Amino acid sequence: MFAAAGCAGAEPVAAPPPAPPATTTPAPLPTADPAQVNANELGLIPVLMYHQLLPAPTGEYDQTPAEFRDELERLYREAYRPVTAAEYISGAIDIPAGTHPVVLTFDDSTLSQLTFGPDGTPAPDSAVGILEEFRSRYPDFRPKATFYVNNEPFGNNPRALTWLADHGYEIGSHTAGHANLARLDSTGVQREFAENVRAIQAAVPGKPVRTMALPLGIAPADRALAGNGTWDGISYHFDAVMLVGANPAPSPYGRVDPTAIPRIRSGKGEVPYDSAHWLNWLATNPALRYTSDGNPAKISFPAPDAPELSAAWTTQANPY
Repeated sequence: MFAAAGCAGAEPVAAPPPAPPATTTPAPLPTADPAQVNANELGLIPVLMYHQLLPAPTGEYDQTPAEFRDELERLYREAYRPVTAAEYISGAIDIPAGTHPVVLTFDDSTLSQLTFGPDGTPAPDSAVGILEEFRSRYPDFRPKATFYVNNEPFGNNPRALTWLADHGYEIGSHTAGHANLARLDSTGVQREFAENVRAIQAAVPGKPVRTMALPLGIAPADRALAGNGTWDGISYHFDAVMLVGANPAPSPYGRVDPTAIPRIRSGKGEVPYDSAHWLNWLATNPALRYTSDGNPAKISFPAPDAPELSAAWTTQANPY
């Protein structure tokens, strides 16, 4: 449906015109009848991309803490429920009937995303602090998110990755040094990923690093090395490679390319095709949005959409 962008600031091809502001979605019905909730598990999923949260943003990718809170409120009000990037790409989407998955991703592992206060808990205006506060107010909105980290993440705080893993967040790769992979040879590309994976697994032993985000949205000359490689005896394999700045992502049960998952730049309508634009568009095109049937063992969708289902998922198909 849409063309994915592969670098910062890229725009989708043939994007629809901006939609009017979204209205509040009614609460999901307490049923798993796919027809009653208009389930469509072959629909589109917003994968949102965040960077820094600052009181006075200095870059075009930054937000204020208040803006991030507002976006979470909107997602909750419109019946979105978070899943991690690893859950998305593996099809492990388990959310209530009538709700919609959203993937929250954070690049660069900055202090504005996670720092700890004097009491040892995440600072209130950090991204994690805001997510945890949201958890306490809305227990049905599990603050799952994926953090794409470099080496020495979050100010090189030795507690940070352990804390994230212990609280249900996913940790993904963003290379050791936020490298422009197009400027490296194949050995350099593999070194960047292997060193990063080694550092993450040293901090959280036993936790596989399953997904990655391309720094700057730029792929290596040999695109295959963004997903698999070996250096200094360390092998890496990523189930999904995240792009920068595009459109909603396909359902994991449909025509998805795991080597190029489109993400949406978070924002409030000040740049083309940001989250405000696409959330408005999905709200006015609900038949194209992923809506859960509440049953993770089945994949429900309108029967005419059956050709969109990947052959790998036919045993779980539940057309209606």
